[in-house]
Amino acid sequence: MNTENSGFKNFMKALRKWSRILHRDIGFFFVGTSIIYGLSGIALNHLKDWNPNYVVETQNFTTSKKITSSNATQQIPTLLKDLHVKDKYKTHYFPDKNHLKIYLQGGSTIELNTVSGNGTLELLRKRPVFYQSNYLHYNPNRAWTFFSDFFAFSLILFALTSLFMVRGKKGATGRGGIYIVAG
Repeated sequence: MNTENSGFKNFMKALRKWSRILHRDIGFFFVGTSIIYGLSGIALNHLKDWNPNYVVETQNFTTSKKITSSNATQQIPTLLKDLHVKDKYKTHYFPDKNHLKIYLQGGSTIELNTVSGNGTLELLRKRPVFYQSNYLHYNPNRAWTFFSDFFAFSLILFALTSLFMVRGKKGATGRGGIYIVAG
């Protein structure tokens, strides 16, 4: 009986040792990825409160330019220059004879009442860090999907190794077990 007990103790000792090694190394390897997914997760949890990908800036303006469907191609570049817009012109259309909608590269838009000259410029700018984090969270390509699957598998391994790292009343059969059940 003592030999069986000794074998089990040696097995558990080796399991704890390898659990600590794997837990530590997995943790170090995935620190950056964990931060990316954490930031992105927080951002995506609050989509009703803000746009995590873009900063949206709206500016109202008035112009004296009389833009019509016949002169729009010539007048739009000067309007963009007057508004100090650096985004490049993409396309435009007239939803009706008195309104012009201009689309710019990057998603910014201009809406103009061609009769009154009143308009609204909506500028979109990528939100630093969050845009890139969310982009990765959405698995943009096959290589990242493979990496994300590896990360997900590693999270499972990370969680399982934590069960064997500490023994006794602070481990999974003691206080740690209460946290496991609560979580």
